[in-house]
Amino acid sequence: MKIKVFLCWLKPVLVLGFVWSLAFTAAAQNYYPAEVGNIWVLEDADAEERRTYSLEGPETVNGTEVITLKIEIEELSTGDVVDTDKYFLTVGSEAIKLHGTVFEEAAISGTVTADFPTPATFFPLHLALGDKWQIVADAEVKAGFLKVGGKSTTNLEVVGFEDLETPAGTFQNCAKVELALTFSAGGFINIEATTYQWLAPDIGPVQYQNSDRLLFRLTSTNLPTAPEVPDTTEAEAESDPTEEAVTTEAPPEEEPMPESPPEEDTTPELSPYDVNADGVVNILDLSFVAARLGEMDPEADVTGDGIVNILDLVSIAQNFSS
Repeated sequence: MKIKVFLCWLKPVLVLGFVWSLAFTAAAQNYYPAEVGNIWVLEDADAEERRTYSLEGPETVNGTEVITLKIEIEELSTGDVVDTDKYFLTVGSEAIKLHGTVFEEAAISGTVTADFPTPATFFPLHLALGDKWQIVADAEVKAGFLKVGGKSTTNLEVVGFEDLETPAGTFQNCAKVELALTFSAGGFINIEATTYQWLAPDIGPVQYQNSDRLLFRLTSTNLPTAPEVPDTTEAEAESDPTEEAVTTEAPPEEEPMPESPPEEDTTPELSPYDVNADGVVNILDLSFVAARLGEMDPEADVTGDGIVNILDLVSIAQNFSS
């Protein structure tokens, strides 16, 4: 009897694991398209500052061919570039790797540099809720004749997924990444800062919040953000000039058609397993429920047994949209 019960539990758990792997493969999207030539421009709501992300290169740094992510911060009132950050990267099948950084800081009229003998993960290409990684670096600060060594640690975590509206368009399922930085140098420089970066699937950076809580939103990018709609105006204007004029003779009167019955509402009902209400049961619903395991959350408790547990995960996995 115990073996039979165990097998009954084992089957849905195996199904869950199999469906999870297939769903993740199907749903995997590149959250940081790292191709040379890509550009993203973000501005704050008051149009006082602009952040321009651009991918340049390739070039060789310390014997390795890399591309450069350059982030320029510009004061729009003066047109002055106040900071320029450069990240030297290589792109793998699973992650973007960081080989070095050079930060040009106008505030100290100097630079902060760091090299990574063992490349660190800059960003995984595919992000899921709860993903965590860390970037640790020995840095060097140069300002005039001053030259001191320092230590930098950045803890990154995917803390949520959101739909965002920006001047460049509306983006769904944007990964919100928290970046918690600690930096110390020379015994007199100690910095702690938390920033947030929002990345849209197959688009990249669409929103950023600095440590002063100033929010920058995407205003333009050279990546396609929406499907192109053909312009039919010219086609209509270029009608065939040989086409005969339409007769003005009134058509014969037709007998009135009988009224058709009112159309039935064919809007599909929302599945109880679509817990994030995006119209499809997929990996995002599993992530939503998995983040609430052990809680009494009615939105995630699809079985209605009063607690979020493995049964809810199994129920969603067995009802994935085809």
